[in-house]
Amino acid sequence: MKLAVSRVARVCHEANRVLQIAHGDAAVSPHWDEAPEWQRESAAEGVLRAMAGATPQELHEEWCKTKLAAGWTYGPVKDADAKTHPCLVPYEDLPEAQRVKDHLFRAIVRAIATPER
Repeated sequence: MKLAVSRVARVCHEANRVLQIAHGDAAVSPHWDEAPEWQRESAAEGVLRAMAGATPQELHEEWCKTKLAAGWTYGPVKDADAKTHPCLVPYEDLPEAQRVKDHLFRAIVRAIATPER
């Protein structure tokens, strides 16, 4: 049985938040219930892509395309007001700690949103 996309997105968002805390991120995302709508929508879009079989690299590339289309640019600091983000780089240029987020996101989706085979 597939869980609702929003429920899976919540789990992925909170797992990402825990990784941000563990890595000492200066701009930790708020809990799901306090997260802005654009952030919740981004997680839901990622869930749909992961359910369709996207790789961690493809998840990152699509996330970048969505951010850029929304007016975000690369910046050394994540700043939602200025729309800057340090992860707006090609996947191969991401630090390993950031790549882990894409792998974890995909693993969570595959573990709880994919029907048993």
